[in-house]
Amino acid sequence: MAVHLTPTELADEMDMERPDVLRKCVEMNVPVLEGRIDKTLFESSLRALQAQDNRAATA
Repeated sequence: MAVHLTPTELADEMDMERPDVLRKCVEMNVPVLEGRIDKTLFESSLRALQAQDNRAATA
C-alpha cells in the first residue's frame, strides 16, 4: 500500500475533491513534496483538526 499519494489519489481515497485536499494541506501545514502527500500525516492532521473543530463547537 502506497503512503505517498498524489492529491488526486488522496482525494479519491478520502472521498474528497482534489482542491479540498490541497486546501486542507495548506490549512494543516501538511507538505506536498514532489507532487505527493503523506497519507498518514494527512489523515492524522485531519482527525486532529476535526476534533479541535468539534471541541470548539461544543464550547
